[in-house]
Amino acid sequence: MIEDNIRVLRQAAKVSSNSGYEIEKNWCVIAGNAEIIDKIAYKAIASNHRVKIIFREHVMLNDGKLDKKFDFIMLYGNSIVIDEFKKLADQYGGAYVRILHKYLIEEPNLMVFVAPDNVIKKTVSVIEKSKISFAILQDSQTTAFIDVDLSNEVKLPNFIKSALKPFYNANEVVLSTILISVDKKEEIKKVQSIATSNRIFVIDFKDIVTEDYS
Repeated sequence: MIEDNIRVLRQAAKVSSNSGYEIEKNWCVIAGNAEIIDKIAYKAIASNHRVKIIFREHVMLNDGKLDKKFDFIMLYGNSIVIDEFKKLADQYGGAYVRILHKYLIEEPNLMVFVAPDNVIKKTVSVIEKSKISFAILQDSQTTAFIDVDLSNEVKLPNFIKSALKPFYNANEVVLSTILISVDKKEEIKKVQSIATSNRIFVIDFKDIVTEDYS
């Protein structure tokens, strides 16, 4: 952590030496298990206001007799520090996408999807077959485990559930985070409908940039 902070300070010093340079601010979304996102949140809070947390969500998806649990967080701030969060996400095994300010000008109708990888791929296929013109600008997958528990519908003593946990956790769940751009504004609701019907969490960027993140 000390080495990371030194590297950020050196980069900031180089930027500040150029009097005509204004530090850009970007967004990022990071997904993973609760432990990963706890570490990311701590790092953001400890950034001395260079990065702020826009929101954090805890998700539990019921899949048959299993509950799949994961978290995701959205950050905004100094682009140099936001870049450092990618290294942290890679180190911890999280999925990371970064949203640059230039995307707001060059790419229409931005959305971020967060869900298990197989669900994301299925949904992308459905959107493509619906003849909707869109592009995936970035995608990232987790390499660390996602918490999986037997649902409350399974009536077993807790000690048996605990004994079984290593077996169903061995069936690794990969989480994906993708940044997409939809060409036509009138097709946004259709894309959102397809995604949410597949239990994908959708971040519509037009709702984010209405806030003052200067």
